[in-house]
Amino acid sequence: MKTFKMLSILFVMLTGTFSFSAQAQNTKPTIIFVHGIWADGSCFAAQIEALQAKGYPVESVQNPITSLADDVAATKRAIARAKGNVILVGHSWGGFVITQAGNDPKVIGLVYVAAFAPDLGETVPTLSANGPAGTLSNYFEPQDGFIYLSKAGVQTVFAQDLAPKQQDVIYATQIPASQTVFGDKSGEPAWKTKPSWFIVAKNDGAISPVLERFMAKRINAKTTEIESSHVAMIARPKEVLAVIEEAANTLAK
Repeated sequence: MKTFKMLSILFVMLTGTFSFSAQAQNTKPTIIFVHGIWADGSCFAAQIEALQAKGYPVESVQNPITSLADDVAATKRAIARAKGNVILVGHSWGGFVITQAGNDPKVIGLVYVAAFAPDLGETVPTLSANGPAGTLSNYFEPQDGFIYLSKAGVQTVFAQDLAPKQQDVIYATQIPASQTVFGDKSGEPAWKTKPSWFIVAKNDGAISPVLERFMAKRINAKTTEIESSHVAMIARPKEVLAVIEEAANTLAK
């Protein structure tokens, strides 16, 4: 009988320890990636694999880029699926999306990767006016109400520091933007109430680094600058991962 009781106590202790460990592991926030125009959810593959290996729940949204409202809705569905707290990571146009979707109470932080960080009522053109004009529009290829980016655009201003094979994949997998999204106005920004991090891509040819610094300062973000083209998450995967983990570790305290 004593042996049975000892075994029972040991079982309770072990299962209790297991439950505590599982509970501790589940306290990691879900990292939700939100891609921009002329990219897709797989552009964060390096960060997804690394974070999953460390026990983070991860999801990468596939934006239709048909309107700001449609993309926000897609991100909100991902947030609703998450168990517990969420950190949103937005690249490029994805910054518009996380600025809106980040108002969800489950979202505890925002990470902008060479991204737009709009204020209330701003559009892509009005926000872009805060920095020098670029040449990205020279490489637009309109098709049936959507705008694609030419291969020369990928090679010259979008992903100029990647290998040719990587550039070819970006060109082949790009999600074009409805022409109407450039006129969509941003709503009340989540960065006014949520802590933010911002990665400035110093060699960005799609969004001027000058504009990125302006936005990072305006939203009072913890800012990191890296030598990278617009697609920093592919060109400098470890540096981008480090900022995401810094946000997760800071907000877990």
